Amino acid sequence: MGKSSDPIEYEYDFRPECGEAVEILPGLTWVNLPLPFMLSHINTWLLDDGDGLAIIDTGLNTNTTREAWDGILAEHLGDVPVSRVLVTHLHPDHAGCAGWLCGRFDVELFMPRDEYLLCRILVADTGKPAPEEGKRFYRAAGFSEEQMSRYIEMFGSFGRVVAQLPQSYRRLHEGRDVMIGANKWQVITGRGHSPEHACLFCAELNVLISGDQVLPTISPNVSVFPTEPAANPLEGWFESLQRLKTLLPDDVLVLPSHGKPFRGVKGRLDALVKEHEDGLDELRELCKEPKRALDVFPALFKGRITENNLIMATGEAIAHLNYLLYAGEFNIDTDKNGVRWYWAR
Repeated sequence: MGKSSDPIEYEYDFRPECGEAVEILPGLTWVNLPLPFMLSHINTWLLDDGDGLAIIDTGLNTNTTREAWDGILAEHLGDVPVSRVLVTHLHPDHAGCAGWLCGRFDVELFMPRDEYLLCRILVADTGKPAPEEGKRFYRAAGFSEEQMSRYIEMFGSFGRVVAQLPQSYRRLHEGRDVMIGANKWQVITGRGHSPEHACLFCAELNVLISGDQVLPTISPNVSVFPTEPAANPLEGWFESLQRLKTLLPDDVLVLPSHGKPFRGVKGRLDALVKEHEDGLDELRELCKEPKRALDVFPALFKGRITENNLIMATGEAIAHLNYLLYAGEFNIDTDKNGVRWYWAR
């Protein structure tokens, strides 16, 4: 969904330039890597791991990102090796260079199980033709022939920016803290944006590495995909945000994957929930008459939907519609052309 403003306080009045790294706390370095999208950067992190440096998230697997890592690691490693690579979730800007880094430094990958397995499946789909299930899913959403052609053309592109993951890994999961150097990091998993997104919370430092689960200015995408068309990720998203609010102190320093580090997490979590609840209210009003998934974009998105963000917008629209279907507030029907129509009861 779109941008929102909240009662948060930014910790720093700067951001490293793309391809640069700045130590912001003893043993914790903020790395800014470039992205070739409207979202122009991703924050990744280097943590002192005692006998080396642990890398948290990795950027896209592109020549530009690999060159950036070459320069950053040459400057910050010295005689200290990379000790391991940790990935919060499977999305390409987070997992893209993980396999390359693990192979280059011969170190282990730490990642949540659902994220690791789905990432490997998506990489394996690279270059394959679009499946019938996917075509049926997007036709049901109301895609035109031109939009269908674009989906078919783009299917299987995941592995073009994600290196093959190692054939083994170590699981990040709830209930098993991770020691990184002298500090214990609690793994807090969330759902909605991805299947088993890992946040890392260090009570001693009062720091949360939030990945995409909590961002300061935008709401992460919460989508339904053709592999599970009846999924209800928005329910998991709401539950995860409420749980984070319960577990975290409000003055925790949040290190997000996009935007600048901030404090005031509880207010930000409330704002994220409200943004989606407002979207649901707009849907209830808009769908007094039957609508397709593509027809409900005005209720959910302030920005313009183009071919570059159509898949994400469609997935998020269906996530909100499915939420209302499971709540018993909406009806659904499929017409003779396989298009799904939704309306409020």
